[in-house]
Amino acid sequence: MTVLVFGASGQVGGVLAGLPEVLALDRHKADLSRPDICARAIVDAKPDLVVNAAAFTDVDGAEEREALAHRINADAPEAMARACATMNIPFVHISTDYVFDGAGQTARAPDASVGPLGAYGRSKLAGETAIRAAGGIHAILRTSWVFDGHGKNFVTTMLRLGASRDRLAIVADQIGGPTPADALAHACLSVGRHLGLSPDDGGTYHFAGTPDVSWADFARSIFDIAELDCEVEDIPTTAYPTPARRPLNSRLDCTRTATIFGLQRPDWRTHLTAYLSSGERSPI
Repeated sequence: MTVLVFGASGQVGGVLAGLPEVLALDRHKADLSRPDICARAIVDAKPDLVVNAAAFTDVDGAEEREALAHRINADAPEAMARACATMNIPFVHISTDYVFDGAGQTARAPDASVGPLGAYGRSKLAGETAIRAAGGIHAILRTSWVFDGHGKNFVTTMLRLGASRDRLAIVADQIGGPTPADALAHACLSVGRHLGLSPDDGGTYHFAGTPDVSWADFARSIFDIAELDCEVEDIPTTAYPTPARRPLNSRLDCTRTATIFGLQRPDWRTHLTAYLSSGERSPI
């Protein structure tokens, strides 16, 4: 089985790139701002499965560069999905909790009403819509708060800051499920292989880590596991203004994913401990 992966330089794509059956493309080999190049790469590779782990993920930057975010997050996945539909092969696409408005305190199911708060969420939602319209075998896998032990993410940022400061003020009213990159990579492959055998199970799914937690409590866990003496001060989102609004409620209901694919929510604490014990700590 040959798996073509877009986003080799990212957290999830980087995990997949290390597998023998994977042909992984980074931005130099497949520029997502050129959707035609992405489609051509699929046609040329003739894979059995395509996974799109690439995206424009600069949430604040998307507010000023929405056209580029839309091209990368919507137009490119559309081109990929249409190429896969023509070739009748499964397409797995990673999406985000940012397609929701973050209201309430209950976990959102895949069929819950959407309502992105900013340009990034709008671009990702447009990508979802385009993939569905392509008409091929697909799974849209929404996730939240992806991290590993060496990329540019919340965990590595906290490790860097926690090692140099005695106290940090962290947002405590945004709640979500931190998702280990390796678990998400495994989920993408499992879903894709399943669709190869049961194409009628395609659709929109959620996959996020457990338990749900605030950014502040996530930071506390990072410092505890890393044995860093850094105190966390809880602050509201309003005390940390950003160009793009963040959803307060990023809880995702992953029941359907477990039912159809047998994939349980990964415990981020176990993965975080493994990441930190492996010595993969980044100065980023």
